[in-house]
Amino acid sequence: MSEPQVSIGAGGPSDQPKRAWAVLSVVTGALFLEGIDIAMLNVAIPSIAWDIGLAPESAHWVISAYVLAYAGFMILGGSVADALGRSRVFLAALAVFAAFSLVGGLAQEPWILITVRFVTGAAAGFMTPAGFGLLTTAFPVGAARNKALAIYGAIGASGFLMGVVAGGLLTELDWRLVFIAPATLALGSFVTGLISLPSDLEGWSTGRGRFDLTGGLLLTGTLVSVVMGVVSVGDEIGSPVGWSALVIAVLLFAAFTVHQQRSANPLIPVGLLVSGLLPWVGSIGLLFIGAFFAWQFVLTLYLQDLLGWSAVQTGIAFAAMGVELLIAPTLTPWLTTRFGNVVVMTIGLIAVTIGFALTLRLDSNAGFLDLLPSLLLLGVAFAFIYGPLTASAVEGVEARHHGVAGGIVYTGFQFGAALGVSIATIVLVGNEHLVLDLADYRRALIVPAVAAALALVVGVMAGVRSKQETQA
Repeated sequence: MSEPQVSIGAGGPSDQPKRAWAVLSVVTGALFLEGIDIAMLNVAIPSIAWDIGLAPESAHWVISAYVLAYAGFMILGGSVADALGRSRVFLAALAVFAAFSLVGGLAQEPWILITVRFVTGAAAGFMTPAGFGLLTTAFPVGAARNKALAIYGAIGASGFLMGVVAGGLLTELDWRLVFIAPATLALGSFVTGLISLPSDLEGWSTGRGRFDLTGGLLLTGTLVSVVMGVVSVGDEIGSPVGWSALVIAVLLFAAFTVHQQRSANPLIPVGLLVSGLLPWVGSIGLLFIGAFFAWQFVLTLYLQDLLGWSAVQTGIAFAAMGVELLIAPTLTPWLTTRFGNVVVMTIGLIAVTIGFALTLRLDSNAGFLDLLPSLLLLGVAFAFIYGPLTASAVEGVEARHHGVAGGIVYTGFQFGAALGVSIATIVLVGNEHLVLDLADYRRALIVPAVAAALALVVGVMAGVRSKQETQA
């Protein structure tokens, strides 16, 4: 079935390419904002925890609260955007993101900060799939869309990579700037979006005004309960809170499943989860981003708490991953055109698996040169994975469901991030010592190495599946 094309402005045919690239600039700017926001927080966590009194075993909630809400509301956000209009949902979510980021910069208590992170995560959960839907609808299937998605992926990944550098520099001045800076960027993006984004048209949705709020809340509750249960049981095997949370997660997921079967407008349209490469892409995204966040979280603590590096030194070291900025917009589109998205993505998964495995050899005397091979390999991995993965997500999916499809993929990203950081925290502090030592960090770094290896296995399986469908 050919995808219906939607007019994105009042101009004639000659204006459409220009207007499409204007849409790209706005939505990629927002994706960059989300990436840089969470990456800066990763670097700033030690300073934040020390300043407002967060214990090491609780510090991860500054990240987890954000990514849990992000993951929980992502699919609902895509459904709402498809129903009510992607531009208006995108802009409304961007405004909330800006406002609560500013509140975070003024927070004085841990609970306020964690609440702020949950709200900004929920806002991002609406903003990302709305932006993804705007992008895939603005560009027709073919070379133009592949190029746009390569740029989208490159800039999104650069947010993660550049955020650690900016986070280190800003934290050195004042950790509150890592909240105020994203608020400022979000406000600028909001103004640009008001000018550049298309008006929402009836043709964008066949179900305008109808979306599954109950399903979204049930799914969010499921995700929050799972991670809370994992963390609590990890801290104490017999924890009644942990096991209760896991039981609640099972009940909520059962209720979500029943509700989806009975709903006239299910959160996830029937058959969407098995469309094209979407299930494979979602699994790879969960494992890859989960591995990256776990690795970055543990490595940041290792560099600053064990080796005594400053936040600035940590950020500058991570800047080596910026090789992604050179590769993604140039080499990646050429490779995907020649070999296909899945092949290029699998090469990236090989690179990240090797990179994470190399960090297992780090010791208490490690320096930048010891870390450099892993940083470069991770930069290559982001260049080869992020864009091709997002491009694969909508292969075989109807245009009217692109928002939900994007929501599913990015739900995997954020849920993976939350679980990755939580599991790494469990493994990191899982000893009887009050002070973490080298053995603890090495043990925790096994988590991202294993997750990356599993992602590689799924990538190979996706390649086999893609080849079979091509031959069929």
